[in-house]
Amino acid sequence: MRLNIGLAAGLLALLAAGLLLGETQLTAAQLAQAFAEPGSGPHEVLFAIRLPRTVAAAVVGAALGLSGAVLQGLLRNPLADPGVLGVAGGAGLGAALAISLGFAAMPGAVEAASLAAALAAGLLLTAVAARFREPETLILFGVALSAFAGALTSLVFNFSPSPVTLQEVFSWLLGSVENRDWDDIGRELVPMAVGAGLCAYAARGLVMLTLGEETAALSGLPMARLRTAAVAGASLLTGAAVAMAGIVGFVGLAAPHLVRAGAGADPGRVLVPSALAGAGLLVAADLAARLIPTDLELKLGVVTALFGGPLFALIAWRAARSWRG
Repeated sequence: MRLNIGLAAGLLALLAAGLLLGETQLTAAQLAQAFAEPGSGPHEVLFAIRLPRTVAAAVVGAALGLSGAVLQGLLRNPLADPGVLGVAGGAGLGAALAISLGFAAMPGAVEAASLAAALAAGLLLTAVAARFREPETLILFGVALSAFAGALTSLVFNFSPSPVTLQEVFSWLLGSVENRDWDDIGRELVPMAVGAGLCAYAARGLVMLTLGEETAALSGLPMARLRTAAVAGASLLTGAAVAMAGIVGFVGLAAPHLVRAGAGADPGRVLVPSALAGAGLLVAADLAARLIPTDLELKLGVVTALFGGPLFALIAWRAARSWRG
């Protein structure tokens, strides 16, 4: 409980920083004007641009953090990540196809195509999870699915009808919550809520899996159903997150590791702290993307990769040491 309260307090502080800080610094007088005069310039900057952008970053980060915690508990692998099962790659492929086919001008079309492709990938993974209980099988299938989606996305790049379209696809795949509004957030809240509910339902199975497959099978719990719920929930969360913000890596990997020492070994108790940590990480990353002085604003996926890459290497190194020792 203390961990969750501390993470929530830190998240609120980051949300406040996301509202107050940016390329344009608001003075105290402008902040007062933003609250007192709806429709004024400061009001638009604060409530129509920064607030939905910051909330979008928090929602996406929470979804990725939660899905990462579920997958690490399900696969019993500290290197598991929402991207490892190919759902993020499928969502990226759907968005790339929609942009290349000229649907980018239609509001919500790219996001809908991204989510639909992610759901298709999730259905395949759910079918595999229901058929095979070995985590290695699911990981290998996810890697294959991710590679295939990446290959198809490369084909979209190759056959892009114009350099402008190519740039749009590339920019979207780098990830960003820039220019997100309340409609964008609202469209993804339903699949995220369903995914979070499935993950909460699967928490009992994650706890039993820490005792081994045989013990879990003898526990009397519907392990096949719980395993399927975990995969489906993680797929929905990841797909909706990618649909809103593009491909943003390493948040789902890092968030569970940051809270596991305080939350304990129970995978079920890691879920909520991981969601809060993921939200805080992505709000901080988006704030860094806005504040780092560059000619063009850094993409969100670039910022998370810059910090997440070394973290991934550190986690892999520590895991290798534990396996050897």
